[in-house]
This record gives sequence, C-alpha cells and structure tokens, in this order.
Amino acid sequence: MFETFVFVYGLIIGSFLNVVVYRMKNKKDFLKGRSFCTHCRKTLSAIDLVPLLSYIMLRGKCRYCKKSISKQYPLVELGTGLVFLILYLKFGFSLEFYIYALYSVFLIIIFVYDLLYYLVLDSVSIPAIIIGFIGSLVLGFPLTNILIGGIIGLTFFLLQFVISKGKWIGGGDLRLGLMCGFMVGWPKILPLLVVTYVSGAIISVSLLATKKKKWEDSVPLGIFLTLATLVVLLYGNQIIDWYTI
Repeated sequence: MFETFVFVYGLIIGSFLNVVVYRMKNKKDFLKGRSFCTHCRKTLSAIDLVPLLSYIMLRGKCRYCKKSISKQYPLVELGTGLVFLILYLKFGFSLEFYIYALYSVFLIIIFVYDLLYYLVLDSVSIPAIIIGFIGSLVLGFPLTNILIGGIIGLTFFLLQFVISKGKWIGGGDLRLGLMCGFMVGWPKILPLLVVTYVSGAIISVSLLATKKKKWEDSVPLGIFLTLATLVVLLYGNQIIDWYTI
C-alpha cells in the first residue's frame, strides 16, 4: 500500500519537475500560471495532467493540436516515481528517505537540464550545495567527513578544468563536484567518482560504436555525476565493502 503511495507521489513530483525544467529554460516563474501545450499554447485541463496516465491515454499527442508530446515528460515522471519507490524500499519512512528524496529532486532537475541543454544552472546547483551540506549534518555525518567529501569532489574536477583550460569540463561541473561531495561525504566520494567515470566511459563508447556521437562531440558530465550520486546514496556502503574485502 505504502509502496503505491510513494510511487504515485513520485510521479506527481516528476510532473512538477518537468514544469520546472521547461520554465527555467524559458525564464518563467514555475510557481505561477497553469500548464499549457508547448505547441499550441492551449491551457491544459486536469484530465490532461494526470502523471503518466494522461500521456498513455492521449497516445503521446496533445488533445487539442494533436502534435506529439515529448517523451521527456512521461520518462521524467516514471523515473522520479521509481527513484522515490527505491528510496522507500531501501530506507522506509526514515530521515534518510526524506533527505535523499529532496536530494533526488535537485539531481533529477540537473540530470534533465544538462542532458537537454548541456548546462548546469547555478540557480539549481548552489541551493543543492547548501542543502547537501545541511542534509549531511542532519543525518549525523561528521563535519570533517562532509568537508573532505566536498573538497575532494571540487578539487578532482578543478584539476581537470585547469589542466584542460576549461575544454574537458565546465565551471558548473566544479559546483556539482562540491555538491555531490557534500551529499555523500567521505569516503563515499571515492566510489562516486569511480561510478561516474565508469558509467561515462561505457555510455560514451556505446554512443561512438553506434555512431550517435563522434570523438570530437562532448557528453554532459552532469548526467553521470547525478546518476552516480543516486547509486552511491543507495548502495555506497555495499560498494565500499566490496572493493575493500
């Protein structure tokens, strides 16, 4: 019963995150105004906004102009619902669940925005840095572990930024390194960096092999950092136990 509630709640949050991403891109207030079709600008009714179900019932098309609705919308809704469900199954209704669910809201926004626009917004990453630091304190992480995690995360990407003169990664990735370091702390920042680059390498090679990317094309680092952070929040201890055996 609670699993269904958490999943549906995650779907609703995911629907809101889609609005946030769209309106941040278009410099609109995401807390004001009703949702509308991005093609015909028609204001959507409640029946058009049921997370996931509306997309299925409408067969992926706007009720009014019949143009296709981006697959981003159901995928973000479903992804957020699954993240919330997995967090609940792992932690129950505990302090970890609520704080990590809050983290996931920021991580999903960063993931989607970086995937679509190759940009990490300061208006998202800076509040996430603060929340990550405070959240880790509330969870009882030692202050030194939080600071070490943040410093390693920041320094790791700062060195790459300096060496490449900003060609390999952008300034937004430095802030993401700090954010992720604060969220997971020491020593979990180490497997986070490993997961980031292993997943990045696998996906990059796959894109090259399928000729969807060329060697000179860039791949947004933020999508791998955010995914790795979720993995480490969920399974960081198990990963550490595995490679220290």
